[in-house]
Amino acid sequence: MSEKKILLVDYDRKNLDALTELFSSHKFEIIIAMDGQIAYEKFKTEKPNLVILEAMLPKLHGFDLTQKISGESKGSVPVIIITGLYRGSQYRNEALRSFGASDYFEKPYDKEKLLDSAVSLLQEDMDIETGLPDPDSVIRLLAKEVNKGISETGE
Repeated sequence: MSEKKILLVDYDRKNLDALTELFSSHKFEIIIAMDGQIAYEKFKTEKPNLVILEAMLPKLHGFDLTQKISGESKGSVPVIIITGLYRGSQYRNEALRSFGASDYFEKPYDKEKLLDSAVSLLQEDMDIETGLPDPDSVIRLLAKEVNKGISETGE
């Protein structure tokens, strides 16, 4: 799974360092950002497979960033929200249902549960990719069928 990119976003350098340490030890490629606007730009250029972000972000709020990523990727890039401020099931439910978050953790979070969630979401992404046929083989098969139909009808 070493080819997987994770975008980590937090305004606090210590939290960002802790997340980086947690995920870099598992051979993920780590991309970091310290505000929502830079994170959004890195999302567009770096094309991460997973985004983990703090809800409270300068320049672009984490909930808004989650909604943008979820919408633009049509849900194919999972977003995990981590927060110390928005506590309780109402925030969790809103993040998961309205903003498109894939998971939600309150600080202090269990590192193993966060890691398990991230790996599981990345594995789902891999399962989807491996379940799809190669686009070139589909095109060749369709072309063969079209040519077969033309030769049978004499057109």
